[in-house]
Amino acid sequence: MSDELQTSQYPTRSWLEKIGQVLAGEPRDRNELVEILRDATERRLLDPNALGMIEGILQVPELRVRDIMIPRSHMIVIEQDMPLDQILPIVITTVHSRFPVIGENKDEILGILLAKDLLSYAFETKPFNIREVLRSAVFVPESKRLDVLLQEFRRNRNHMAVVVDEYGGVTGLVTIEDVLEQIVGDIEDEYDTDDDQRIKKYNENVYIVKALTPIDEFNEFFNANLETKDADTIGGIITREFGHLPKRGESVEMHGYRFKILRADTRRIHLLQVVSLK
Repeated sequence: MSDELQTSQYPTRSWLEKIGQVLAGEPRDRNELVEILRDATERRLLDPNALGMIEGILQVPELRVRDIMIPRSHMIVIEQDMPLDQILPIVITTVHSRFPVIGENKDEILGILLAKDLLSYAFETKPFNIREVLRSAVFVPESKRLDVLLQEFRRNRNHMAVVVDEYGGVTGLVTIEDVLEQIVGDIEDEYDTDDDQRIKKYNENVYIVKALTPIDEFNEFFNANLETKDADTIGGIITREFGHLPKRGESVEMHGYRFKILRADTRRIHLLQVVSLK
């Protein structure tokens, strides 16, 4: 019998079929399921990236909005009375695409400003009125499950929601990217550096640094003198300085530099903005 005939009669099993065979033992709980999947990965029946996503999917229903939200204290907002020449530097510096617009304080969310809606004012002389470009804000409770929130984001084509507590007070923000990163891991964006480039100059005195950059490499690049006693990477030093695992948006100043967390998850810091204050 030829190889071609054998292939037609016995087609190669898909990875789903292989997993089905592995799961024939009927795992008793989720932990046992994960162990089986990890074993399948070690035996090359399942791609490691696929395993990571499956584990993320299994975790999402147990997480709440409060677990991943950007806290109120770190929200970058636009005040309703700000002129355009004050708004543009905020948009350019943060490189965000959406901004909550507030009234008297952060509990009064008037709507969401999209950065792209400001483009028309760059080429026209018409007066700027923020209410003309304001989008409606979506509010979600901090207790909402992430899988439910993701479904709502997809169904309503929203990318950002304002998080409120049981009394209606604003406690933070959550974006669709925050939810997806729990499943697929770190999402690359305009801040990402090449795999072999840990430190990248973004603009004058501003650098984008991977948290896994060795301290010796950081010191050599910046001619700095950060201690290597209790940590091996710049992310380790920053975590030690905070005294807790920081969230995106948090910042700290030390040794003549301002370190701002650009990306982090529930396990570690991924990317930092470093501003030289010297």
